[in-house]
Amino acid sequence: MYIQRLKVENWKNFLKGDVRISKRLFLIGPNASGKSNFLDIFRFLRDLSLSKGGGLRQAVESRGGVSALRCLAARKKPDILIEVELNDENDGKWVYRLRFNQNKQRIPLIKEELVKHNDVVVLKRPDEDDDADELRLTQTALEQINANKDFRPVVNFFQSVNYQHLLPQVIRDPQGFSPSQIENDPFGRDFLQRVESTSERLRDVRLNKILSALKVAAPQLKELKIIRDKFGIPHLIGLFAHWRPHAGKQNETQFSDGTLRLFGLLWSLFEGEGPLLMEEPELSLHSEVVRHLPSLIERVNRHRKTKRQFIVSTHSEEILADKSISAHEVLRLEPSQEGTLLKSPVDNPEEVAQLKAGLTVADVILPKSAPDNAKQLEFSF
Repeated sequence: MYIQRLKVENWKNFLKGDVRISKRLFLIGPNASGKSNFLDIFRFLRDLSLSKGGGLRQAVESRGGVSALRCLAARKKPDILIEVELNDENDGKWVYRLRFNQNKQRIPLIKEELVKHNDVVVLKRPDEDDDADELRLTQTALEQINANKDFRPVVNFFQSVNYQHLLPQVIRDPQGFSPSQIENDPFGRDFLQRVESTSERLRDVRLNKILSALKVAAPQLKELKIIRDKFGIPHLIGLFAHWRPHAGKQNETQFSDGTLRLFGLLWSLFEGEGPLLMEEPELSLHSEVVRHLPSLIERVNRHRKTKRQFIVSTHSEEILADKSISAHEVLRLEPSQEGTLLKSPVDNPEEVAQLKAGLTVADVILPKSAPDNAKQLEFSF
């Protein structure tokens, strides 16, 4: 299953948008255009679907409340709308729609919740029970096991969404950022625990594949493994070529930012089944390594039993210079006074023609995402 269409209204930067989404999507746009907020739409749906995660109220409050979520350009119709169309090659099409606002106590309140399967309505709210008890509208059917039985595949899919933005500093010192362990932390506070808890056979297979890729960026690296210290804390151990025996052994605290980020990125490609959301995977990596990331992602995906969807935000010219990236795999975010606009090259005949003529996304689309006043930085000090 994968997301093939998104419709959104009044969500953060986006007053309105309705876009097709491919199995591999690259988001480009200037700083503060809303790339992270776009990815957060899918994280929000994941949070709603987790019965232990607090549901709608917790998902909204953790983001600052309805007022913080609502687009500043919203006027006459202030409800927030998220609608996704999911494609299951074995089970057809699913649609999930959620429209919500808040009551006078600023508690999130559902205005509409709809689920359709192959154009047949499976769930439609508010219903008679909601009319009799408005408190029911503070919870989505997604988060209720007894209410989502008829569309459990949608729930499972949302729960499988995986957002990763691993930070080397957090991986090196997770307790420095949080004394207690946080499960499936996107920034890496439980990252090495997740690696270590993977079955030994599967972990070794993944580590060997990752090692072969890491050797390109760090040629001296000869061995890669996970071990626990005397306190039971897992560590990533790398053995580097050195003239003195054992002198080249290093753990994650001694790895470079680039090596740790590349390790985390590669592990994330193997971990999980659902959509993988990545923010600026090019950070800290050499440009020649970055240049091969799109093909690396595709190669890993081809060898998986179940193909994953990848949604990646990037500023990288090296990534977008990959000629395999087509017009329908790009979404450009363009800020405006009425919120950020979602623009696909598919809707621009000139851009499509240029890409078909052999130019790359880096040539045609990326320059349009540069801020108009960037040159003023030279004279700002």
